[in-house]
Amino acid sequence: MSEDVLIRHLQTETIDQPRRRFFGTAAMTVAAAQLGLIASAAAQTGKAASKVPAVKPGTNTSFKSLKQINAGLLNVGYAETGPSDGPPVVLLHGRPYDIHSYVDVAPLLESKGYRVIVPYLRGYGTTRFLASDTFRNGQQSVVVLDITALMDALKIQKAIIAGFDWGARTADIVAVLWPERCKGLVSVGGYLIGSPAANKMPLPPKAEFAWWYQYYFATENGLAGYGKYTHDFAKLIWQQASPKWNFDDATFDRSAAAFKNPDHVAIAIHNYRWRIGIAEGEPKYDDLEKRLAKGSVISVPTITLEGDANGAPHAPPAAYRGKFSGKYEHRDLTGGVGHNLPQEAPQVFAQAVVDVDSFS
Repeated sequence: MSEDVLIRHLQTETIDQPRRRFFGTAAMTVAAAQLGLIASAAAQTGKAASKVPAVKPGTNTSFKSLKQINAGLLNVGYAETGPSDGPPVVLLHGRPYDIHSYVDVAPLLESKGYRVIVPYLRGYGTTRFLASDTFRNGQQSVVVLDITALMDALKIQKAIIAGFDWGARTADIVAVLWPERCKGLVSVGGYLIGSPAANKMPLPPKAEFAWWYQYYFATENGLAGYGKYTHDFAKLIWQQASPKWNFDDATFDRSAAAFKNPDHVAIAIHNYRWRIGIAEGEPKYDDLEKRLAKGSVISVPTITLEGDANGAPHAPPAAYRGKFSGKYEHRDLTGGVGHNLPQEAPQVFAQAVVDVDSFS
């Protein structure tokens, strides 16, 4: 889901954004431009980008190639398409979603000559831990280390990194900690980096209510319930987060198969418990988390995206504009686009990747 850490974390900084404004209305934005996009007045672009082909969402149902590779603590399952010598793009999914969020995006980027890598995050699909005794850790920094290890294993020094939900947060963190690895960033929902300390700040009741499942996961009943009803739970989240997306059972079930991973429940539960400070992370990652808790700005070229029907809690673009110091553009989508933006609006998402490449 779109991260509450942004909402809480930005409150720890002097940015003159009263808490209630994070849940403001459309008055925070300007009128929709052509194709349902809103470009920030501060947008800075370089050379003109080529246009990706049109595609009807749901056109594709599978990837051409699924592979496995040892990377860091994991044997990572991933889809790959496009020329091996093409400019690399890494696409990161969220929870409870999987690589099929990009099943229409990947061919569009392939048509533009990109080498597209779409990994299953830890706890999803065919990704497995190499050692049975490795702690099933879901804290934000370790997910990022998984991705940089994957890039190392694939001999990718620098890539455009794009994502939504957990994937956007992970992409944001790569851009903060290792900007030399990130040629450009596409982040649905903007700046999503936070910390357990920031999450201790309470939100108004309506905002907290939107995070009902986070508090459910804090209980032993929530752990057992998510394990027993993973399929139904995830489907409910899809419906709440994208209320205008009329996905069919086949579309959901393709992604739901990834939740049968033996580590999925443990990773998800630990992530949410760690966020609110009731589960410990691993001490060896403390220095990374301290760096992230500072809320450093992102300097790499960036495009942020938001759908007009995102049913998940999310901050308005004005709240995170100051977190991006490089070439930057924000685009709002109209037409009932929800939380799973790349799967609901694949052409727009792919175009953002191509466009951010043109910023440099």
